[in-house]
Amino acid sequence: MTDRLLTVEQAAQLLGTTARFPRRLIAERRIAFVKIGRHVRIPEDALTDFVAANTVQPIVTRRRRLGVVA
Repeated sequence: MTDRLLTVEQAAQLLGTTARFPRRLIAERRIAFVKIGRHVRIPEDALTDFVAANTVQPIVTRRRRLGVVA
């Protein structure tokens, strides 16, 4: 296993949130985590997978040029 295990605080820092958000993800079982005794760790790959799965791509539309005469 070469994946780095992050604390909840480290995961929150990478996500740019407070520690409450990763704890909620863990409680709702929306992200993979490892429990070692009383300690909870989040694999770095699970965090990157979560971000990739929840990334919304923008809609690309063509703008029409109204009122322009060629």
